[in-house]
Amino acid sequence: MTAQALYLDDPYLRDADAEVIALTDEGGVVLSRSVFYPTGGGQPGDSGWLEWGSQSLQIATAVKGDGGGAVLVPAEPARLPPVGTRVQQTLDWERRHRHMRIHTALHLLSVVIPLPVTGGQVGAGTGRLDFLMPEPPEDREAVEQALNRLVDRDLEVTEGWISEAELDARPELIKTMSVKPPRGAGEIRLVRIGVGSEQVDLQPCGGTHVARTGEIGALKLGKIENKGKQNRRVYISLA
Repeated sequence: MTAQALYLDDPYLRDADAEVIALTDEGGVVLSRSVFYPTGGGQPGDSGWLEWGSQSLQIATAVKGDGGGAVLVPAEPARLPPVGTRVQQTLDWERRHRHMRIHTALHLLSVVIPLPVTGGQVGAGTGRLDFLMPEPPEDREAVEQALNRLVDRDLEVTEGWISEAELDARPELIKTMSVKPPRGAGEIRLVRIGVGSEQVDLQPCGGTHVARTGEIGALKLGKIENKGKQNRRVYISLA
């Protein structure tokens, strides 16, 4: 059975009912539909809880299983809901929302620093991108101000889909050198920041994002590390 990725349809969905369709040999739980984002693309898996009857199970994270669906990983060894059980799933929403804010902010960082991205990581309040950048930015304050101007414009964040053939014809959409868009499903998800003449960014991404840049809030530019002859690691955080 194929699990439905509810987090792609609505990243603001905090809870939902579902049926347990599988238990993994490692002690993970697979649901018929999931609000839990599984670790991928530099974004951590979601945490939260499952409840059924009088039972509850704390979920530490979610990882990708066979077919890319979410496997929920318990925080500690515990009794698992049997296959066929109807459960209520609930996200640790504050943590997820901070991931959404930082992930969207990293897209903006790639706009302010328009260089190839060699890596990245989303955290709950902090994040970083690695750039193919021989020299660090000369004016740190200018980078931070440019980031916050994009936030303050309250640009709409939307998603769409593109065929693999269309993406092949537009290689400039792929900013990240280290993580390639997943292929094999026929279509690839695009995240767009800004609409029409207001568009500032368009790139493949399977993560969760806020609906408007204003929701990110004020950002601070953190340290910039030398990660090799041609690479610089740039950190940002929620103010």
